[in-house]
Amino acid sequence: MPLRGLSARSRGWAAFATAGLVAAGLLAGPAASARPAPEPLLTTMSIKSPPGGANVRVLVFYGSAAAGDESPVVNAGISAIERIGLSGPAKERFRVEATDNANVFTNDKKLSRFNAVVFLTGGGDVLTPAQEAGLEAYMEAGGGFVGIHDAARAEPYSDWFTGLVGARPAASSPTKVQRAVVEVGDRRHPATKDLPMEWKRPDEWLNWQKNPSGEVHTVARVRESTYAPGESANGWDHPVSWCRDYDGGRSFYTGMGGTVSSYDETDFRAHLRGALMWTTRLAQADCKATITGNYKAERLTKPNQPGHNDQIGEPHGLVTAPDGRVLYIGRGGADASQPVVTDWNDPDIGKGKGEIHVWDPKTKEVTLAGELTVFGNKGGGDELTKVEEGLLGIELDPEFEENGWVYLHYTPHSEINRETRMAERRVSRFTLDRATDKLDLGSEKVLLKWPVQIHSCCHAGGGMAWDSKGNLYIATGDNNSSGFSGGYSGNNPEPNFKGVSFADARRTAGNTNNLNGKILRIHPEPDGTYTLPEGNLFTGKETAEGGGKTRGEIYVMGVRNPARISVDKKTDVLYAGWVGPDAGAPSPTWGPAKYDTFAAITEAGNHGWPYCMGNKQPYRDRNLPDPSKPLGWYDCDAPKNESPNNDGLVNLPPVTGNNIWYSPQGGGPDFPRDENGVPSYEQDEATYKLPWLKGGGQAAMNGPVYRYDADGGSEVAWPAYWDGKWFVGDFYDADQPRNAVLMDPETMGDGGLPVHSESLKKIVPVGNDGIKNLMGWKFGPDGALYVLDYGRGFFTSDSKSALWRVTYEGGGPTPAAGQLARGSE
Repeated sequence: MPLRGLSARSRGWAAFATAGLVAAGLLAGPAASARPAPEPLLTTMSIKSPPGGANVRVLVFYGSAAAGDESPVVNAGISAIERIGLSGPAKERFRVEATDNANVFTNDKKLSRFNAVVFLTGGGDVLTPAQEAGLEAYMEAGGGFVGIHDAARAEPYSDWFTGLVGARPAASSPTKVQRAVVEVGDRRHPATKDLPMEWKRPDEWLNWQKNPSGEVHTVARVRESTYAPGESANGWDHPVSWCRDYDGGRSFYTGMGGTVSSYDETDFRAHLRGALMWTTRLAQADCKATITGNYKAERLTKPNQPGHNDQIGEPHGLVTAPDGRVLYIGRGGADASQPVVTDWNDPDIGKGKGEIHVWDPKTKEVTLAGELTVFGNKGGGDELTKVEEGLLGIELDPEFEENGWVYLHYTPHSEINRETRMAERRVSRFTLDRATDKLDLGSEKVLLKWPVQIHSCCHAGGGMAWDSKGNLYIATGDNNSSGFSGGYSGNNPEPNFKGVSFADARRTAGNTNNLNGKILRIHPEPDGTYTLPEGNLFTGKETAEGGGKTRGEIYVMGVRNPARISVDKKTDVLYAGWVGPDAGAPSPTWGPAKYDTFAAITEAGNHGWPYCMGNKQPYRDRNLPDPSKPLGWYDCDAPKNESPNNDGLVNLPPVTGNNIWYSPQGGGPDFPRDENGVPSYEQDEATYKLPWLKGGGQAAMNGPVYRYDADGGSEVAWPAYWDGKWFVGDFYDADQPRNAVLMDPETMGDGGLPVHSESLKKIVPVGNDGIKNLMGWKFGPDGALYVLDYGRGFFTSDSKSALWRVTYEGGGPTPAAGQLARGSE
C-alpha cells in the first residue's frame, strides 16, 4: 500500500534536515522582489541524478500558506493519484507518499528517492528560500514536477517557480464551476493521446496573467466560447495543460483539477496518469514541439541582380523533389524596372516570362531552369486592366527521379486572341535534365487545355497535387469579376465582351460543362494523354437534361480561386483553400460578405460558389431584365443554374459545407436563420464559430497536412506532434490565419469545424523582415517546411521575394532512452 508520509497525512513528515543544508550556488541570481535575499548557505544538497529509480515513487506535496482545514480537493487529489499508482499495467505502477511538511525539500537523501513531485497546494509562500532551493536542486538533477490547479498560485514572488509552473493565474479568474469544452490538440503525449479531441467537463477555469503559448508546450486548451471566462479572458488561445523540459528536469502543469469531482472522472485521471508517466520517467514525451525558440527560419535565396530574375520570379508556387531540391515558379511579372504592356492593340499585350527556378540543397545555389512565354506580365489598375494569368502551378511526376517529368499549369501568350480577348489555359508535361537543372522546352506534351476569358481578371487558381493512386488534381480559378454585383455573388449575367460574360460565375464555377472554377482530377498516362478515374463528380456522359452538359474531369465544382491545394497521400483527402469575392460586410439583401474558404474534401462534390458559401449560407439570385433587383435565395441543398450563360445542367449537385471560412468581421461568421433556413445576415446578430481567425484584406493560402517520418533520420524535420495537422494560411499576415488545425476525420468531409487550432505566426515568422506575404508552403523530404514569400509589390519580384526554410532544432523526446526509470521497450 502506498505511504502517506511516515504515517497518517495529518501528522505530515517528521522533521528532516534544516534549511542550512542548501548551497549558496542554488540561490544565485536576482532576489525575488517581495522577499529578502537569503544569506549565503554553507553546504550543498546532493540530489541523486536522476532522482528516483526503477522502484518508482511519487511525492505529493499539499502544504499551504493558509491556516485552516485541509481542502477536500487535496484529499480527492491524493486519493486519485494513489489509485493511479496502483492501477494499470505493472510496468506503469508506482508508490505514492504525501506530506504537507516542506522540510522534505531540504533532505537530499529523502528527496532523491522520488521520481516526481506533485504540487497539490494552495496559494502563497509554501516554501522557505532554502526549501525552494532544494526543489530547484531536485529539478536540476533531472527530477519531475506536476502542478495541479492552485499550484500556479504558490510561491508568488519566485521567478523560478513561475517558470516551473509556466504561468500565473489572473486575479480576476472566474471562481464558479462551469462546464466547458477542452480542445485536446496533442494526440501523442501520454497525458492526452487517449482523451477525446473535444473533452466536455466541469471545472474552475483559470485565466492567465500572461499567455504561456510558445514558451511551453501546450497539450490542451479550453474553448472560451463554451463558458463565461470573465474580464481577464485569454481569447481563443487559452492553454489549460502544458509541459516543458525545465532547468534539467520535466515539468507538467494542468489548470484543471479545481473540483473534488474532477478526480472521479476517468478521463481526468487518465490525464494525470500520462503526466506522471512522463515526469516519473516511465515514458517519453515531446514537450518541445510548439516552443517557438526551437524553430529556425532561414532565407535560402538572395535578392535578384538588378533588372534580372536570376534568383526568383514573381513567386507563385513551389514543389520539393525527393532529393531535396526545391522547384519554384514565377507567374510572369518581371523586375519592376521592366515595361508592362496593357494596350490591347499591341501584340505584346501582357507578354511575360513564367520562370522555373531550382534551389539545390547541396550547393545552396539557384539555377534558372527555364522560361515560358506567358500571358501574365500585365498588372495594376482595376479588374478590366490587370491580369492574374501566367505560370500558375507546378508539380513533379511521381516517378520524377526516373523520368524527370515536370507538370506546369500556364497560359501561353501565343494562344491569346486579342480580338475576342480569350486565351487558352493548359497543363503540360516537360522534362527536366536533372544533371543541369535545365528544362527542355521542346519536350512539351499538352495534357489538357481549355478556354478562359481574359477581358477581366482575376482569380486564376493554379495549384496541382497528386494522390497515392497517381491521379493529378488541377485547381482552376473563376476569373469572373464580382465588381458588377457589389462584391457579392458574382452572378450578374449582363456584362460581356463580344458575347462572353465576364461577371457571371454561373457561366464558369457554377457550370457543370465548364472547367473553370473547379478542381479537376485526371490520371496522366506515359504517352502524354490522360484517363478519367472513377469517382469524379461527373462521368461526362450523363444523359440528364438532354446529355452533353457535363465534363468528366470535374472532381469539385463551386470554388472561386483555389490557388493552393494539397493531398494527404496517407488518406487521399484533398485539402483546398480559395479566395472569395469583395463585399466588405454581409447584406440582408444579397447575402454573406466575402468569405475566404478552406475545405477538407473526402469525395467529389459541389462546394457552393456562386450560390452558397461558408456553412451553406446562400446568396440572392438576380436575373434579367434588371440584375440590380433581387429574386429568391439560392437553395443550397438543391441549387439551380438558371443563368442565360449556362450551357451545363440546370439542376446541380447539393452543396457540401466547408470547414473554415472567414470575413473581415471574423472567423466562421454565422447568423440566425428563418423558417426556410436563410440567414438574417444582420451583422449585429452574427456569431463567430472560429474565433482564432479573421480577415480584412484576405487571400486564403492552403498548405499541406504534415506527415512525420519516424525512419527519416532528418535532424531538421518538424516533430511528430504536427503529424496529421493541416496547415492553413493567408497571403497576408496581420489578423489573417497562419495556423495548424486538427480535424475530426468523422466530420470533416461534411463541413465539420476544426476541433483545435494552433498559431504558427511565431514559428513561420510574420512581419516585413519575415514571411509577410505567404505564397506557397510545402514540407520537403527532410521534414522541413519550405515557404515562398511573394515580396512587397504586386505583379513583380522585389528584394523581399524569397524562398525560405523553417527547420526544427528542439531535439527528440525526453527523457533520453537511457534515463527511463524501467528501461526502454
